[in-house]
Amino acid sequence: MRTNLSSMITLNRIPVRYYKPANAFEKTVITRYEKFNTDIFESEQEGAICVAHEIAQAIQDKQNKGQKCVLALPGGYSPRDIYAELVRMHKEEGLSFHNVVVFIISEFYPLSDNPPHSNLKMVKEYLLDHVDIDPKNIFSQDGTIAKEDIAEHALQYEAKIESFGGLDIALTGVGRLGNIGHNEPGSLINSKTRLVLLDSESLKDTARFFSSIQNVPNCAITMGISTLMRAARVILVAFGESKSKVVKQVVESPVQDNAPASYFQNHNNARVVLDLQAAERLTRIHTPWLVTSCEWNDMMVRRAIVWLCEKTDKPILKLTNKDYNDFGLQELLALYGSAYNVNIKIFNDLQHTITGWPGGKPNEDDKYRPERANPYPKRVLVFSPHPDDDVISMGGTFRRLVDQKHDVYVAYETSGNIAVGDEEVIRSMSLYRSLIEKFDGGNKEMLEKYDSIVNYLLHEKKEGDMDPVDIRFIKGHLRREEARSACRYVGVKPENVNFLDLPFYETGTIKKGDLSEADVVIVRELLEKIQPHQIFVAGDLADPHGTHKVCLDAILAAIDEAKGSEWLDNCRIWMYRGAWAEWEIENIEMAVPISPEELRQKRNSILRHQSQMESAPFLGNDDRLFWQRAEERNRATADLYQKLGLASYEAIEAFVEYKPL
Repeated sequence: MRTNLSSMITLNRIPVRYYKPANAFEKTVITRYEKFNTDIFESEQEGAICVAHEIAQAIQDKQNKGQKCVLALPGGYSPRDIYAELVRMHKEEGLSFHNVVVFIISEFYPLSDNPPHSNLKMVKEYLLDHVDIDPKNIFSQDGTIAKEDIAEHALQYEAKIESFGGLDIALTGVGRLGNIGHNEPGSLINSKTRLVLLDSESLKDTARFFSSIQNVPNCAITMGISTLMRAARVILVAFGESKSKVVKQVVESPVQDNAPASYFQNHNNARVVLDLQAAERLTRIHTPWLVTSCEWNDMMVRRAIVWLCEKTDKPILKLTNKDYNDFGLQELLALYGSAYNVNIKIFNDLQHTITGWPGGKPNEDDKYRPERANPYPKRVLVFSPHPDDDVISMGGTFRRLVDQKHDVYVAYETSGNIAVGDEEVIRSMSLYRSLIEKFDGGNKEMLEKYDSIVNYLLHEKKEGDMDPVDIRFIKGHLRREEARSACRYVGVKPENVNFLDLPFYETGTIKKGDLSEADVVIVRELLEKIQPHQIFVAGDLADPHGTHKVCLDAILAAIDEAKGSEWLDNCRIWMYRGAWAEWEIENIEMAVPISPEELRQKRNSILRHQSQMESAPFLGNDDRLFWQRAEERNRATADLYQKLGLASYEAIEAFVEYKPL
């Protein structure tokens, strides 16, 4: 069973030689904009394994010399797969950590004696508790000490590092603003271990670990830039498309204090390790024609022309031969003969992505349409990771499929219960209590149950406590009924609404389980039951909590196992985005225009999810509500089509076809 197919999606569009140069000369040519030694891997797992083996080799080299190996390690999500591989090597290959000394790079402040989350706790959970390291060799900043003792504590932390001869390897992630550890933008290169105040963006990034932004400690004690710069070796890792913007800034822009990770450009033994998704904005990946001769395909040509339109502020059909020559696209002139030939091809390609019939227009020539005319009506299955992603990301298309008489099914993959605030439960319990008193003769047992739930939430529940099963059930069913309400509004038949409750999600905590065969079996059984002609799945891997990626992997694994089935041979799979990011226009293969009235209807269907409005615990780094995000992204896509010289629409929802690997 292949359970990580989502990490391979990008490979369809990026030639290997752009991220794995054939030799040193080719690497020098295509990386000339990069100010770091940068290694790009096809997947996060491949990159993590490479880093883990590098660390393991350093540990063994030190063991052979009878020396300690001193590591600076971060918390956070980026190093989890690195830690998992080190644990595997310890258990299966005998890698010993008896000579390893670990210093945690940063720790939140203030913390309680038993905090729900800390960086030390996270590193222990994923690595240190599973290997044979001497507990006396684990050091972390103390998030519980008195404020007046912090300065002395920081000096002692620096001294302790030096007592072991300094850091051999500093492993660090790269924050969304270019921060390392909690060295926020503006940190000085000579900074040492100290207390820092977290800025608003860091608080938002960290909220996923503490249930809500209100629970995040507002400070951290962090190693300074100079502390990390003194490490013999520095490895910066960044995985996932959400890091692509900051990666480009850190790797290709000059050193700047508003992106502290860029200081490592001046380290004599620092390198950056990326997966393709994190590297997607680097010059050699996004605009390779600026550094090498290209392997031109339709998608690459479209990307180049869209880029050229942005550079020249012109629509496609006004681009000239001079524009192509001035911006390094002479190869296209040689291939197509003139700017006009390229322009008209790309204009037509983009025009053909636009359709008002996302399920295919019956009894019409479909040669230039993104979806087939037949069969009609189609069985359409829309997968939604959370109970509102369907209407947030493709609510206009969803409704249009129903209105155009397709047999539309929807499958909500997770309960979404942890994203329901306690106040929503309290409010619902008060309503249920009133109903019981009026219509059920004051059922004493039920009234006591309601009162105990409300009392727990109001008076007994502490920060970081996992909700009991009963409360998770209530929160999950609140979201179910909101989803049913939205489906009724859209017009989906009640019997076509499915709730999968995939097991990986049902941990009761922010941290989810790993994708398992049980998850894939549930998805596969639904696919076999419906045998759809069209599938819509969330390809929005920028989801900061990772649920979208796991859900996508479950679907792709089930599809992979269904290869050879007649129904799959007659099925097309479309990936949507919209909750966190949007498809780049050069990759869009189906664009569904939305009228002002349809956009209003989409907003109404999103508003059916009342628990996900202002009181939702996990709104991410974006202060806007989901309906606001969705509308602005859909309008931005329509505006971009218009700027390229195509028709003007109120909004557009965009899709990319997935072809089973």
